[in-house]
Amino acid sequence: MSTAPTPLMAAVRSSWHASRYLLIGIPVALLAYVSAFLVVAALLFAVVIIGLPALPEVAKVLHRFAESERRRAAAYLGVPFRPTPYLPLDRGELSERVRRVLTDPTNRREAVWLPAQALIGNGLGYLTMVLWPVGMLVDGAALSVVHLLDRRSADEYGTPPPVRRGWVLRWHHVLAELSASWTRSLLTASPSAELTERIEQLTESRAGAVEAHGAELRRIERDLHDGAQARIVALSMRVGLARQLLDRDPAAARLRLDEAQDGAEAALAELRHVVRGIHPPVLTDRGLDGAVRALAAGAGVPVTVELDGVEDGRRLPAAIEAAAYFVVAEALTNISKHSGATAASVRIGRAPGVLLVSIGDDGRGGADEGAGSGLVGIRRRIAALDGTTRISSPIGGPTDIEVELPCGS
Repeated sequence: MSTAPTPLMAAVRSSWHASRYLLIGIPVALLAYVSAFLVVAALLFAVVIIGLPALPEVAKVLHRFAESERRRAAAYLGVPFRPTPYLPLDRGELSERVRRVLTDPTNRREAVWLPAQALIGNGLGYLTMVLWPVGMLVDGAALSVVHLLDRRSADEYGTPPPVRRGWVLRWHHVLAELSASWTRSLLTASPSAELTERIEQLTESRAGAVEAHGAELRRIERDLHDGAQARIVALSMRVGLARQLLDRDPAAARLRLDEAQDGAEAALAELRHVVRGIHPPVLTDRGLDGAVRALAAGAGVPVTVELDGVEDGRRLPAAIEAAAYFVVAEALTNISKHSGATAASVRIGRAPGVLLVSIGDDGRGGADEGAGSGLVGIRRRIAALDGTTRISSPIGGPTDIEVELPCGS
């Protein structure tokens, strides 16, 4: 006895996957309807200034909603899903974040998609429910007759009967593919739009890199001026005094020379400190693994270090090593000074094409990028190398910093 399903049951099973996608579109359409009003309300309040702080938050909610629909449409169509590179809305001054919301073409596409989804998604979902009883009635009768004719033809000519998907039920597939395709085309940027967004991202990251480079040069100048230069000036004065006292008071001259020697050693120490700030010698001598372990050993709290793929002798590019080192150094400094943590952890690993750096602590949290905590410097340094930074520090802790750096291996 054949266990093959009847043509009607095969058509029902084949249409259920498409119907499920369309039926989920009904609550999605209702959410899109509510979200459209939320966007309009945010824009209206933004016009009267008091609503400006809410605009980036509304945009982030819209991003999560639209991204879930991109993922759902890609899964139904069987195409790869690629996360959308949104412009960052969680850092910078309020005016800059609002500018990104209003100028990002992705936001405009999503704002247009909302009312369209509210109408079309609802309509297709309800049409799906209407097609089911009609399909069961029409296809249930017609497929049975056609199935008998197919079996008679198969018995007479020895050919296998064709697979029937029905005449009405098959429209579920057509509607589902139509819905997923227009959602994906409307929410996915064109190559020119992606290029525009990428240029804006690179422009922002390079501007941050230039600003960070300028701040670094000012820091070096300040360290040299206030430290090594001042000590060298004092050293010159002591040597001059010693020369004047050499003939009439050799003992006093010897004392000035001893002071000058101490000053020379202090100046050398200052210069070494400045050089370490530019590129730490320990990084050159011991590599990233040894340098990070040295930082952990000198931290003010116990630090657990986990290294994966950076101790096998394969050195990373110098710029990548330096960036990872300074991220760990800045984070551990913040933990020791501000977090109130009792323990911290540093994890560094290599994945295909990227270096992953993660620093965490069990402190009080609440780290603010705008409060001079060094987090802005971390973000700018990583962005200059086309990397990404994620910082999570809720009030009460813990604080976690995750960095991805492209390393080409």
